[in-house]
Amino acid sequence: MAAKKKEALPQMNITSQELWEEMLCLKGLIVVDAFQAWCGPCKTVVDLFQKIRNEVGSNLLHFAVAEVDSIDALEGYRGQCQPVFLFYAEGELVAVVRGVNAPLLQKTILEQLAGQRKVLEHGGEQVLMQDRALSEEEGSAAALQGAQREGQTGKAGTVWDALCAFGKCLC
Repeated sequence: MAAKKKEALPQMNITSQELWEEMLCLKGLIVVDAFQAWCGPCKTVVDLFQKIRNEVGSNLLHFAVAEVDSIDALEGYRGQCQPVFLFYAEGELVAVVRGVNAPLLQKTILEQLAGQRKVLEHGGEQVLMQDRALSEEEGSAAALQGAQREGQTGKAGTVWDALCAFGKCLC
């Protein structure tokens, strides 16, 4: 009987500041699932990431999971329970998606990957963004939670907060 071929995980596991800095040097678009140690990375997006990787087949597309508790650069995301997906190109933050929204994640990945290809092939500048969770001006926990709920529809933010309070994660 032939053994089943084990598929490789579609993402890198970033567990230290050193690995984080190495990852940021990769060429192309890097999609990072920034997670809390107590919750773990979002398991629901692994299939989506694999599907997108198979469809685009690009060596410019990388996926990673990063534990915010062990990476100084992600300190602004500590203490939150809503999934956060960070998009980096040329070592700079270019987009953020909060919550597990597969259509929005797929759209953002494809748009950012197309933009990154354009920058690499034709020159030009990458459009960067500043995430309020990482800005020094938004230091309070209440402001950070409000910033992380921006863009959510309905009561998604309050559902995450309620589940977080009971130690349950949506991922």
